[in-house]
Amino acid sequence: MTVSTAPQRRLKRRRRVRAKVQGTAERPRISVFRSNRGIFAQLIDDDSGRTLAAVNWTEPGLRDLDPMAQAKRAGELLAERAQAAGVQSAVFDRGGYRYHGRVKALAEGAREGGLGF
Repeated sequence: MTVSTAPQRRLKRRRRVRAKVQGTAERPRISVFRSNRGIFAQLIDDDSGRTLAAVNWTEPGLRDLDPMAQAKRAGELLAERAQAAGVQSAVFDRGGYRYHGRVKALAEGAREGGLGF
C-alpha cells in the first residue's frame, strides 16, 4: 500500500481544480501559491501561456505585514495591476488549497480592489 504525503494530496486536488478552470485573455486565471512564509498570486492567460500580472509576498509593501493582512493587500495589489493590464474579471484557481484563511483573504482583497470573479 502506498502512503500519499500532504504535498501529493494537494497536487492531486490542484490537478482536479485545473481540469475545470481555464483562463482566457478576457478572463484570466488567478493562480495562488501559499507557502509557510507568504503568498504568491498571478493572472495567467492559459490560451497564450502568458502571465499578465503577478504579486509576491516579498515585495516591500507586503513583507512586514502579518499573514492575513499580507494576503488581503496582495489581492488588492493584484486587482490594481490587473486593471492596469486591462482585465476586469477573472476565474479563481485556489491551487489545491482550501478556500479558507489566507487564500480567502487574497480573493476578498482582489474583489475589494475591483476584480470580479
